[in-house]
Amino acid sequence: MARLFGFSIEDNEKTPESVVSPVPPSNNDGTDHYVSSGFYGSFVDIEGVYKNENDLIRRYRSMALYPECDSAIEDIVNEAIVADTNDSPVTIDLQNLNASDGIKKKIKEEFKYILELLDFDKKAHEIFRNWYIDGRLYYNKVIDQKDPSAGIQELRYIDASKMKFIRQVKKNPKDALNNLERGGRDNPQSYNFPELEEYFVYTPGNTKAGSIASSFTAGSAKGVKMTRDSVTYCTSGLVDRNKGSTLSWLHKSIKPLNQLMMIEDALVIYRLSRAPERRIFYIDVGNLPKVKAEQYLRDVMMRYRNKLVYDANTGEIRDDKKHMSMMEDFWLPRREGGRGTEISTLPGGQNLGEITDIQYFQKKLYRSLNVPETRLQGDSGFSLGRSSEILRDEIKFSKFVGRMRKRFSAMFSDMLKTQLLLKNVITTEDWNYMGDHIQYDFLYDNHFSELKESELFENRLNLAGLAEPYVGKYYSQEYVRRNVLRQTDAEIEEQDKMMKKEIADGTIIDPKEVQNMQMASQELDFQSQMNTAEGGGEGPKEPEAEETPKPKGGDI
Repeated sequence: MARLFGFSIEDNEKTPESVVSPVPPSNNDGTDHYVSSGFYGSFVDIEGVYKNENDLIRRYRSMALYPECDSAIEDIVNEAIVADTNDSPVTIDLQNLNASDGIKKKIKEEFKYILELLDFDKKAHEIFRNWYIDGRLYYNKVIDQKDPSAGIQELRYIDASKMKFIRQVKKNPKDALNNLERGGRDNPQSYNFPELEEYFVYTPGNTKAGSIASSFTAGSAKGVKMTRDSVTYCTSGLVDRNKGSTLSWLHKSIKPLNQLMMIEDALVIYRLSRAPERRIFYIDVGNLPKVKAEQYLRDVMMRYRNKLVYDANTGEIRDDKKHMSMMEDFWLPRREGGRGTEISTLPGGQNLGEITDIQYFQKKLYRSLNVPETRLQGDSGFSLGRSSEILRDEIKFSKFVGRMRKRFSAMFSDMLKTQLLLKNVITTEDWNYMGDHIQYDFLYDNHFSELKESELFENRLNLAGLAEPYVGKYYSQEYVRRNVLRQTDAEIEEQDKMMKKEIADGTIIDPKEVQNMQMASQELDFQSQMNTAEGGGEGPKEPEAEETPKPKGGDI
């Protein structure tokens, strides 16, 4: 096999796997089908919806240009990525990571470096929008081949229509089948699934729809093979299991959007054709033969017909008798025995203001995109109320945005893993343990979620105030902080550090000193009351003065 472009991070001391299974590892990117003959197999869509993933991506991008669809996408992206003047849209959270402070500091520095390479503060909205529409995101991790320990030097965005992820079986499937026939029936533990090879195929230049499937072959010279570790690959998590392809969040909206477009076009055509009133001319042709009757009718039409045309470019009105349109008057011949020449009026459309069907498909489009229907009404005001007044759709929308953020965070995890491994901060075994404990905190601008949190915090403070007289008598301070205020271990430790610092700076008074002063004051009051009771109601007695010795008799 030809050498792949890029770099690979491999463990030189690989240990044999103790877990043996004939089932291949599952994947969430749609590539659960494996190829072994050297060619990438594509699904033949008889229904004609889409031929390959490139056609899907082109359809998604064209859908995003429609006004209603673009408005819904902007609502989703604005909720997921919050732009702030001072804070970054995303920060790393290591409170659940069991590691030393030095390792945590190094991880935070490398994550900040990755955000700088992505220019995430400025391009966060664009990056998330591209990932949401295409359903996948590719970045090429460029490193210095002579000095890999320097880490990632550049992150280059790759158009999703030019990349394909391929998972290929190294061995011939016949060998695996023979292996199963020989030992799988008698000794199932002797069966090993064939070794897999994962790589990307990058096709530079502008590829036409339909031709990209032929270029994505394992031995094709049109594409450039790239290693798995040199590319960051993040998908939406939606997979068509029947066709083995990755889908976008817009996939559910294909049919509602097409229906909305057709119903709008039909409404426009109906209004243009039925809006004006038309005249019907019944011309008496007597006993004239058919040919002469038609000639007479045409002569009358040309005599009385005067078509005025409005030119929208110049704003002028001109005569145009050369063209017949669908809005012309009707000229009908009438034979002898009937009434004479008559002119009547055909009324225009009476229900041109009905747009209920359009509103139905607009709401259906928003429902398919998981956006609350109330956001479709632009004239409705935004009122600040209690969390009990929040619509259920807004809560579902908030959870939907949270799930998308979790999925999008896989991009940061892959880049951070490569950076830490290249710089020898951690090993592959360390990342297998640490990766699940690293979280990413996005700025949140959802008013309903913020309103709910503020009300919960207010209720907790009220409960803490009610429990304060019983602290030290029935409940401990630790119990109140954990069960009433719902503070975690990290929050308790952080708040204790902050309070100690503020006490040392003199910002606040030490609660122990305040308590000692209160106890001393209470003790003085108690002593004063006791002295008053012993003196019969009188004040405290003053000490008697000593008597001066008198002089002896006869002495002056």
